[in-house]
Amino acid sequence: MEKKKIVSKKEIVTKDVTICDSTAQMLEKAKRDGVETAFDRAANMKACPIGANSACCKHCSMGPCRLNANAPYDKVGVCGATIDTIMARNFARMVAAGGSAHTDHGMSMLDLFREVVNGKILDYEIKDVQKLESVAQEIGIETEGRSVKEIATDLYHELERTYIQVEGEIPFAKRVPAKTLETWRKLGIVPRGAMREIMELMHRTHMGVDQHYENITKQCSRTALADGWGGSMVATEIADILFGTPTPVAVDVDMGVLKEDQVNVIVHGHEPNLFESMLVSVTDPMIVQKAKDAGAKGINLVGMCCSGAEMMVRHGIPHAGNFMSTETVLVTGAVDAMCVDVQCIKQGLVAVADCYKTPLFTTNPRCHIEGAEHIEFHEHTPRDCTDAMVIKAIHRFKNRTCEIEIPKNTHAGVHGFSHEYINYMLGGTFRGSYTPLNDNIINGRIRGVAGVVGCTNPRVKQDWVHVELVKELIKNDVLVLQTGCSQIALAKAGLCTPEAAHLAGSGLKEVCETVGMPPVLGIGSCVDNSRILIAASEMVKTGGLGESIADLPVAGAAPEWMSEKAICIGQYFVASGVYTVFGVTFPIVEETKFHRHLFKGLEEQGLGKWGFTPDPYEMARMMIAHIDAKRKALGIDKARERVLMDMTDRQQLSA
Repeated sequence: MEKKKIVSKKEIVTKDVTICDSTAQMLEKAKRDGVETAFDRAANMKACPIGANSACCKHCSMGPCRLNANAPYDKVGVCGATIDTIMARNFARMVAAGGSAHTDHGMSMLDLFREVVNGKILDYEIKDVQKLESVAQEIGIETEGRSVKEIATDLYHELERTYIQVEGEIPFAKRVPAKTLETWRKLGIVPRGAMREIMELMHRTHMGVDQHYENITKQCSRTALADGWGGSMVATEIADILFGTPTPVAVDVDMGVLKEDQVNVIVHGHEPNLFESMLVSVTDPMIVQKAKDAGAKGINLVGMCCSGAEMMVRHGIPHAGNFMSTETVLVTGAVDAMCVDVQCIKQGLVAVADCYKTPLFTTNPRCHIEGAEHIEFHEHTPRDCTDAMVIKAIHRFKNRTCEIEIPKNTHAGVHGFSHEYINYMLGGTFRGSYTPLNDNIINGRIRGVAGVVGCTNPRVKQDWVHVELVKELIKNDVLVLQTGCSQIALAKAGLCTPEAAHLAGSGLKEVCETVGMPPVLGIGSCVDNSRILIAASEMVKTGGLGESIADLPVAGAAPEWMSEKAICIGQYFVASGVYTVFGVTFPIVEETKFHRHLFKGLEEQGLGKWGFTPDPYEMARMMIAHIDAKRKALGIDKARERVLMDMTDRQQLSA
């Protein structure tokens, strides 16, 4: 009888895989319970070194072709494709997939908006008329003397071009600084419509079509810009119009937001429609009474990942953790239902949920998971779905059988710094302006601005790179804007409170204390990176810091990225003019022509450029060096003393 080979599994050391105390505690419990998580799978899954470098091609059946990354020009694919062509094609397909995710999200939001405007959906309404009017005005729609419905109808038809237009420029190109837009036009990368750009990029990467890395990269930029200035921006703006524009709100973050004596319902995903309806369901008096009849003190609604971040900044809903905590939160045994929609949903959730008899519900027709119960969400009748899931959660609470262990960690922070609020915060109601920000960059109190965004990844210690990078940046007077999972990492570390200003350099600390803001501004989910683009455009428009986004003393980073969306986000920041540094790994072979093009050549064309390092301290050094170089080019590298006015001073000026 043949003996089976026993494969021993590598056991993780919790202190080596996360700095999140709650996640670490639950990983220890998972070990005791015999439950596997993504941390375990990562430890026992050796990453393919050829694939990590994008030195392989499987786009046709003549392959797959594997090239030697150490001697990249010694070998080509069966069709003759060089490593530069292969890497560019692989990179392009990541941009296309990532862009399609955000674009599809944005189009779903626009579909909802249309049905609300036409009176066919009654469970949602336009909550921010001022935002509706301001967005309409920015893209040339007349608002004076017109009804909300007339303005909204025109806005829908105009924004629809973002997706379906085959020629021309997308509507939000009107927001792009003139010199930046001039560069895009010169290079031929102004997006037409997202569907056309994604389709063309996928066509170009087919076997035997585009075989020049520079030309492929050009379409990568055009497609990525259709996401950043198109699909994502539409998603953010429509969500604000329908559900309200965020303003700062104090929110608790971490697994301690779960309550043992309440029905805990987690919503995890990316589209706010489901979460908004769930908020209504969990506060319905009849459903709350059902929970109390089952022995609960109430219903506790909690967010995770990006839809959680949106609800956190918009409604102050507590947040349990980021992407790498979505399995471990189930290990608490306290989650009575996890409801998911799209993007960043691990299939491994099914097995973990089953171990603790936690119902896992999929709700979106785009995302079914084998083993999960599907209750489809329809915007025309949203409560049919959300009520049903809450009722099932109440049933699970009543019949809990597993051990409950909830980490006691919570961290309060202030989140919700939309572009509109930053404008108000800096200048007041009647003098709203980015002028104080620009002035304090010019006088040197603020060295520059950094956008630190993106995922968490089990290939590195969860949250650690995010936290250490941001500590270095604020210590060196760099104001940080945060979105997505990165924002939650910083919130857990206590960096999203005004009190965190004591960790900042003297200049940034002075500004934070004067305005009353944290040195780290949380602004929402990953689609809300578009808010950073708007902020950058406003800095250019305000004056004193150059004529294009590429002139600004700013930089971006995704320290623990893992998804194709992140690559697309990175490319639209680079194409917008921002130096963007990624951590963990980068899908490219160094010192190839394609590598030089992304890391140097794009900047020579008047755009931004890529950077890479897994080390947070080196990442901070690279970003600060870039910011300093931009300050020098602007002639503001030597600080000029100015008086920092507080809100009272500014109000007296306007009297």
